[in-house]
Amino acid sequence: MALVGSLLKKGIHISNIVANRRKASLHIQQKKTLAKLLAKARYTEFGEKYNFDELLSSILFSEKGAYYELYKKTVPVYDYNKIFNEWWHRSLEGEKDICWPGQIKYYALSSGTSEAATKHIPVTKAMSRAIQKTSIRQILSLGHYKDLPNDLYEKGFLMLGGSTNLNNQDKHFEGDLSGITAKQIPYWFRPYYKPGEKIAAQKDWGLKLEEITKQAHEWDIGFIVGVPAWIQLLMEKIIAHYKVNTIHDIWPNLQVFAHGGVSFEPYRKGFEKLLARPLIYINTYLASEGFIAYQTRPGSQGMELVCDNGIFFEFIPFNEKNFDSEGTLLPDPETLMVDQVEEGKEYALLLSTCAGSWRYLIGDTVKFIDKSKGEIVITGRTKHYLSLCGEHLSVDNMNKAVDLVSDEMGLTVKEFTVCGIEYGSMFAHHWYVGVEETDVNAEELKTKLDAKLAELNDDYAVERRHALKEVFVTVLPNKAFYDWMNSKGKMGGQHKFPRVFKNFLMDDWKGFLEKNGYIKDEPSINSGN
Repeated sequence: MALVGSLLKKGIHISNIVANRRKASLHIQQKKTLAKLLAKARYTEFGEKYNFDELLSSILFSEKGAYYELYKKTVPVYDYNKIFNEWWHRSLEGEKDICWPGQIKYYALSSGTSEAATKHIPVTKAMSRAIQKTSIRQILSLGHYKDLPNDLYEKGFLMLGGSTNLNNQDKHFEGDLSGITAKQIPYWFRPYYKPGEKIAAQKDWGLKLEEITKQAHEWDIGFIVGVPAWIQLLMEKIIAHYKVNTIHDIWPNLQVFAHGGVSFEPYRKGFEKLLARPLIYINTYLASEGFIAYQTRPGSQGMELVCDNGIFFEFIPFNEKNFDSEGTLLPDPETLMVDQVEEGKEYALLLSTCAGSWRYLIGDTVKFIDKSKGEIVITGRTKHYLSLCGEHLSVDNMNKAVDLVSDEMGLTVKEFTVCGIEYGSMFAHHWYVGVEETDVNAEELKTKLDAKLAELNDDYAVERRHALKEVFVTVLPNKAFYDWMNSKGKMGGQHKFPRVFKNFLMDDWKGFLEKNGYIKDEPSINSGN
């Protein structure tokens, strides 16, 4: 392990030298990426239908920008249902050369938190290699953090994810993306990888946490990787099991936490109570569709898009011209390349990838905070926001308000969700807020939350004086949220609690809370958002 650690340190040093050299512009990186994708997929059925040969020629020989106009004109925009029904279902059934060359052996299961049906997202060999390549880049970026000790790179990496014991469906394997990628980790990395192959294969999430807890004292962990909620639950179990004060009593060399999936801020306060000293936090944007972005330098508020490794990005302005009030994409949306966006505006992401996604609406919304570096923050989901009457309340607004109010009131809020409800002839919002504390003034929490949202969002402030007549807040133990997830079979690192409940999920959630004694009398919830 010392030899590999030494090589890693040398690699980090070399990578920093290379990184300091002038890079090609993001536009050029993306142009080359699209050319590679089109060249690779031109003889697939998708590529032949949409004349990828002509598109490739346009990239190589046309004037600047003309190729993108032709790409937009030629290839339609897809959401999951459209691309699956027209194309991916054939790959899933074992057909070759549909949207990407060859037969696809792996599919990541993703139940988008606003939808009931399980999505099957293709994971090609090319995508697995791209994810590994970007993961290594992220490790190498640690060279920018000057205070890390040299021997840190010889410590263990705890990666808490889905089972590597994938479901064998005869013609393909399927499971969580984290389980697929863990199953394919490079041979040289295996001595560092924890919890190891046996525990990683465990499908029962509760048993997996128990087994990790029992072996935790045998490992020298320097890095942890995972979704904040599940990493926090694991650390709490370990601390309780060994009757220690902090996780550093078990893992004294723990220094880095790479997190993703949700905003870390709602978890920060509770998370840091489990530490003896601060960690370095590195934000990561790894979706089932690919490794999209990661934090590349200390102090950065955003994550840098990976523009030169298997993903071509497009951006749809997230406004009423392109989306209806339910967050559904309208026909013929405006789409932009990375050099055409503006800082501070929200965009929905379209991806074309080396897994056979083409102009695919991933469902996330982002905002550029540094266009020159391609640095973004995730602001929410196209369908995970509230706009009953024009309040346009984003998940980003919600996260910030909860973080500010919980800090002011001294609360530990790990989870929350919001429902839109009809209220007489008008509308209301109903918040369910999970806390660790047992004595919380719900009326005070409601007042402060309402006021903070009005500060953060002008549209919300306007509608609170007009059509948005009331705000309700129900305080719950955090356990209620995890129990609901467990009831849905969604315990584990790939699953996040939805920040906004819509349609049938609202009644399901309320019914669950009533059945399990978490609530009694609640306002009537109707499908209004």
